Amino acid sequence: MATDDDATTGGGSADDEADRPPEAADRVPDPDLDRLTGLAAAVADTPAALLLLADDSGGWTVVSSFGLTPAEAATLAAEGASALPAPFPFRIETPVPGRPAGNLLVLDRIAGPEPEAATRDQLEAIAALVSSLLALRDRSLAGARAEAALMHAETRRALALEAAQLASWVWDPQTGIVECDMLLPRLFNRPPATRMRARDIVLAIDRRDVERTRRTFRDALAGNDDYSGEYRVRGIDPPRWLAARGRVVERDAAGRPTLVFGVNYDITERHTAEERQRLLLRELNHRVKNTLATVQALASQTVRHAREPRQFLDAFSERLRALGLAHGLLSDHEWRGIGIRELARLELSPFDEADAPRISIAGQDVLLDPDQTLGLALVLHELASNALKYGALSVPAGRVTVSWVIQGGKGERRLVLDWTESGGPEVTPPTHHGFGSILIRRGLAKVISSEVRHEYLPEGVRAEVSMPLASEMGRQEAQSPETPSSSAAAGPRFSR
Repeated sequence: MATDDDATTGGGSADDEADRPPEAADRVPDPDLDRLTGLAAAVADTPAALLLLADDSGGWTVVSSFGLTPAEAATLAAEGASALPAPFPFRIETPVPGRPAGNLLVLDRIAGPEPEAATRDQLEAIAALVSSLLALRDRSLAGARAEAALMHAETRRALALEAAQLASWVWDPQTGIVECDMLLPRLFNRPPATRMRARDIVLAIDRRDVERTRRTFRDALAGNDDYSGEYRVRGIDPPRWLAARGRVVERDAAGRPTLVFGVNYDITERHTAEERQRLLLRELNHRVKNTLATVQALASQTVRHAREPRQFLDAFSERLRALGLAHGLLSDHEWRGIGIRELARLELSPFDEADAPRISIAGQDVLLDPDQTLGLALVLHELASNALKYGALSVPAGRVTVSWVIQGGKGERRLVLDWTESGGPEVTPPTHHGFGSILIRRGLAKVISSEVRHEYLPEGVRAEVSMPLASEMGRQEAQSPETPSSSAAAGPRFSR
């Protein structure tokens, strides 16, 4: 069919681009569809062709055009596929198969006869190609969207696993290969990888836990499906504990597992806390027994040396209070021992005056173990009680100095504490030693190699307590064949 000289081809001029509606301007050219649209115009021997598809709002969208300005294509879409705009009196409309609504139109500005059957067949073939191409594009787009959604889901999963410090893995029992993320080899102290042999993972488990882990895993593979275990990693000190959770997700016809999913995560902190709690409970149980024995001895000795019930009640209550203060301090420190400076201040503060202190404390701070803490607490209490009743603290001008030094070298260091009273009444040695004096001399009987010297000098009472430091005492106990009870029975060595 003849075309006039004014027919426009392609996408139009720059001026037309400026005037076209937004929907035409926003169309992204599709070279494949544009070629099919141009082929339709060539088959029909027309200067223009247009491919329209129905949109969700009931209107038409320009998918491809040939020989039309963007404004003309947008006008045709706006007026509808059945309209016959004045510039295009001739039109052949071919439905696009497989689409809810779609038309391939060939247009001419000059009216002409009806197209031959062969021409219509060719246009229908082109429309079918358009439909196939659109379907292919739809499937490709759907696949791209599914892939993007899968990628987003995988990213979210990876972020969630990373935030929870979970190492995920997939094991194929047939090949023995474990597909994993980068965290798994790091947990097992292995080189970075995304594929590991199951055998290498087993070899990375501490020997103490291998057999139990294998047994538990075999039970899961045999039919239980779910696996749960905990084990240490070999070659790491202090130990790294891992937990594993897995599930058999596929089995073959014979019931053999073919795919196992699972995760591993670090539980070292939890294991350390649990072990620490068990140690504290054992220590507490031990200390309670020792404390009950100490209380029993305090009650028995206090009764023996008390002249009347009231005297017993006062003395026993004060000694229990001193013991309770030390116990409270040890509990605050989870029975790991406390510093001597903190203990001295706690036990002696009830005997001093905040506004005008009369007890001075000096010395390098050093850690005492629980037994030393309890023994020294009772000794300080008895010394302060006697000073308040009979010694330097019984008069306003009296003073007490508590100081200590560390003597000896590495492996044999000892703490030497000195109690010195001054400014009090003149002291005369007692003719009878009460329980307080006995406690001062024997209060550290459970501390190996401890020594106590208690002197009644005219210018004031003086006491010297010497004991091995906690670390040195622990080393001696570890080397000694004696039990703590036999050592206690032997009693301390006294310097006179």
